Amino acid sequence: MLHMENVTVTFQDGEERLTALDNVSFEATPGHLTFIVGESGSGKSTLLSAAAGLLTPDSGTVLIDDEPVSTRVRLEKIGMIFQQANLLGALNVRDQLLVTDHIRGVKPRRDRADELLATVGLEGLGDRKMQQLSGGQRQRVGIARALMGEPSLILADEPTAALDSERSHEIVALLRTLVEDRGIACGFVTHETELISSSDEVVRVADGKVTAAEAAIAA
Repeated sequence: MLHMENVTVTFQDGEERLTALDNVSFEATPGHLTFIVGESGSGKSTLLSAAAGLLTPDSGTVLIDDEPVSTRVRLEKIGMIFQQANLLGALNVRDQLLVTDHIRGVKPRRDRADELLATVGLEGLGDRKMQQLSGGQRQRVGIARALMGEPSLILADEPTAALDSERSHEIVALLRTLVEDRGIACGFVTHETELISSSDEVVRVADGKVTAAEAAIAA
């Protein structure tokens, strides 16, 4: 569960102080994709960064499973998926997942990595190099990596922006199934409203303000 209440984020721009998020409150609930939509510059990515604890709000509260977001909470409870897969070219597919165990200070779990690769449709590809994968396969590696720490929240920042329509729908369908089956909350920033289905939740961002969650409107 992600709970944000009265979150305000400002940035210094020369002599002015600009408001990126203005008293924002919203939740992402377990078992659902919560799409965060809006125009470029509306505050979507700032909202995601605040949710992940990558920036500190001027005011307000960010809770993950009722705990204030922190470095520990981010490592233990949050999985991140990015617009570009952000994979390490020197590592094979399996090691992209195992490096998260190293970061968290736990013994590398090869069996779990292989299990997650199979879950996202990459069974038997653990020894492949990144240059041997398609764009859609790389994003599947990114999803598996986000699940490696058994998170209660996944935050995805336009993960389908570099993919074609067919691959985009495949990735969203996979992520939707995973969060439903595992009871994970997921905040998904996108401008591609055609990816939204009737089972999803939608939060709209404009000028740093967020509307209440609403039923999805499939394009």
